[in-house]
Amino acid sequence: MKHTYHIHGMTCNGCLNHVEQTLSKVEGVTNVSVNLEKAEASIEMESHISIETFQKAMQDDGGSYSLHKLGEHHKAKESKKEKTKGKGTGTFYCPMHCEGDKTYDKSGDCPVCGMDLVEEQNLSVTTLEQWTCPMHPDIVKDEAGACPICGMDLVPMQPDLSAEEKTYKKLLKKFWIAVAFTLPIFLIAMSEMIPDNPLYDVMEQKSWNWIQFALSIPVVFYATWMFFERAYRSIKTWNLNMFTLIGIGAGVAWLFSVFGMLFPDFFPEQFKTDYGAVHVYFEAATVILTLVLMGQVLEARAHSKTNSAVKELLKLAPNKAVRVVDGKEEEVSIDTIEKGDILRVKPGDKIPVDGSITEGKTTVDESMISGEPIPVDKVENDKVSSGTINGNQSFLMKAEKVGSDTLLSQIIHMVNDASRSRAPIQKLADTVSGYFVPVVVIISVITFAVWAIWGPEPAYVYALVNAIAVLIIACPCALGLATPMSVMVGVGKGAQNGVLIKNAEALEKMDKVDTLIVDKTGTITEGKPTVEKIGVFGDGFSESQMLHLITSLNSSSEHPLAEATVKYGKKQNIEISKTENFSAVTGKGVEGTVDGKKLDLGNAKMMEYAKATISSKMETEAQSFQKQGKTVSYLAVDGEVSGYVVIGDKIKQTSAKAIKELQDKGIAVIMLTGDNHDTAKAVASELNLADFKAGMLPEDKLKEVTKLQEQGKTVAMAGDGINDAPALAKSDIGIAMGTGTDVAIESAMITLVKGDLHGIVKAKNLSHAVMKNIKQNLFFALIYNTLGVPIAAGVLFPFFGILLSPMIAALAMSFSSVSVIANALRLRTKSIN
Repeated sequence: MKHTYHIHGMTCNGCLNHVEQTLSKVEGVTNVSVNLEKAEASIEMESHISIETFQKAMQDDGGSYSLHKLGEHHKAKESKKEKTKGKGTGTFYCPMHCEGDKTYDKSGDCPVCGMDLVEEQNLSVTTLEQWTCPMHPDIVKDEAGACPICGMDLVPMQPDLSAEEKTYKKLLKKFWIAVAFTLPIFLIAMSEMIPDNPLYDVMEQKSWNWIQFALSIPVVFYATWMFFERAYRSIKTWNLNMFTLIGIGAGVAWLFSVFGMLFPDFFPEQFKTDYGAVHVYFEAATVILTLVLMGQVLEARAHSKTNSAVKELLKLAPNKAVRVVDGKEEEVSIDTIEKGDILRVKPGDKIPVDGSITEGKTTVDESMISGEPIPVDKVENDKVSSGTINGNQSFLMKAEKVGSDTLLSQIIHMVNDASRSRAPIQKLADTVSGYFVPVVVIISVITFAVWAIWGPEPAYVYALVNAIAVLIIACPCALGLATPMSVMVGVGKGAQNGVLIKNAEALEKMDKVDTLIVDKTGTITEGKPTVEKIGVFGDGFSESQMLHLITSLNSSSEHPLAEATVKYGKKQNIEISKTENFSAVTGKGVEGTVDGKKLDLGNAKMMEYAKATISSKMETEAQSFQKQGKTVSYLAVDGEVSGYVVIGDKIKQTSAKAIKELQDKGIAVIMLTGDNHDTAKAVASELNLADFKAGMLPEDKLKEVTKLQEQGKTVAMAGDGINDAPALAKSDIGIAMGTGTDVAIESAMITLVKGDLHGIVKAKNLSHAVMKNIKQNLFFALIYNTLGVPIAAGVLFPFFGILLSPMIAALAMSFSSVSVIANALRLRTKSIN
């Protein structure tokens, strides 16, 4: 036997080998193959071994990795998160994704780039409200009531702060401490510029230097000591980053000042002031460190806004629902709802889970999921989604998807995963960053040498100050943040407009798309086919008998056209007989035996397959309907074509406008349909589509995609995510149209919740906006460093007498990262309609 499972927690080849060894030790396992990229393990065994056995083996090994059924790993994440207090998960990642998807189990800083790790957002769409006693905090209940000890009313528990908020508050506290000690140092240092400095009437300059030294100690060794720890670690591991430069720059300035105070005679006269004391740079070191700390505080606050889309989606899910049991209503927690439960949704309430209406009708505001502001009418048997808002009528619904299976939960997980993915364009930033710090250090050394040899007096002072300025102004951090920040905000923006992006690569590719292939049924048309006519030829059958045979045969099929005929037959009170030997012939139709008669139902190719001849009269009659854009399926009984069924499917109101907008953007739109030429031509004519192909089987669509790609086209394919699977997989961008079903979300790179062509316009606009934003960020980061480093080195001094103070350099460096994040946040206000 062979089973494939999802493995959660792997980040490298070492993890892969460890998982393989652990699973291989399970008794009865003959072979284990682990795929790191897919996070899957294929296990071969002599006989069936339960999943619980493998899960126990992983748990006994230490629990670093966990094993789950395919598609259920998100549930595992949720259960882990329920153990942690606060709004987060206890799992942390680097915002620059230095090590890909690697995560850490405690807060701190990234071992590669040194930036503060960010806590993963808790993706559980329900938050359990708990109550406690003010007098006895050890009493915790899941609902309001009285304390069993003292009888006082229980009060709602306040959730702990997330690690993100704790980090921000900790940094803010350190920042104000740094400001409190740095400000007097700065004032003392700046007073030297005042003629007849009044401070020297109180104490001589050497004494004031000692005061500056004393005031700098809390700044260096408490408020900003983490920067030096990160710098040391970066040099030790040779993962050079922005903290390497800050640590060296500020550290040199501070150590030089201390050494100058202790051993003033060691330095030449040009380093000394008129009072004989060595010129100290405590103000430069502390101001630099305080400004960098301010940048970290601003970044921590800005980071919380970049994943605001996920937070907003989480707010959509209600905590409570009204369940109906034996005619009685009871308020229950969302977590206790099971499939099949009957729920009452009252006017204005949020719909608690995914399901279908069993009684009543209403209008539902689905804008939070589809991005469309107009409420949708809902009647019995219509589907409703978790998080959408009921209108002004009450109804009963049956729960069909609960917990992490709901559409809202899938969207939240998809947005979170996509926002953490890496775009191909990020390789450029990674490559540049790899050489960045060593180059800056070399430039700093060259700057010192040039100023020391050829600079004006005091040459060594100029050399030291300018070398420090070069180190401080360089900011590889801005370069690293350029792509991930834009992707995170852009993916969230898409989700709020019903455009679900699977990963950052999809955004980059969508911007390059120049050819779009669309299916007809359910993509251009509404996908709600209805029977318009039953045609009968010969005297052998009546219309009701013909409908009986068609309905009975189609009752075994899941095709939308088959469902339409079955629905129509039931409305006509047609009795459905059992179908034997049923089979579907891909792209052609279905066959089977009903009431002892051999039936073949489908298009003209199906009749050829069944070796049944269509009479010219019937073909002429059918073509008249096909030229109106209708679909005609022929029915052959015992090898003789005896009738047909005409099925109509309205073109969506948005299709024509969306195709025009896409064509205006330079995208060639091609319609490929399995329908006949006349039907396809009628639809194409109505939409002003010059390029279409009819009678296309799934393999034909695949060949067409391949052919276009060989011509150098970047091809997007929009289909239903199931029938068009081969072409969707082969295309550069697979776009799933429809309701955002499990299959569609998993198989396509982009899923359109509402499922009309206007969603593709949104996706194209979004991808263009995100890529433009990324390029702006990369440009700002690169041009900032390209101009900033030479200016700090003093290239303008011979021409304009301009030098850059290390303190100004620190201010500029801090704001470079913040400006990149701020630019990415502009995407939140961008219209993609």
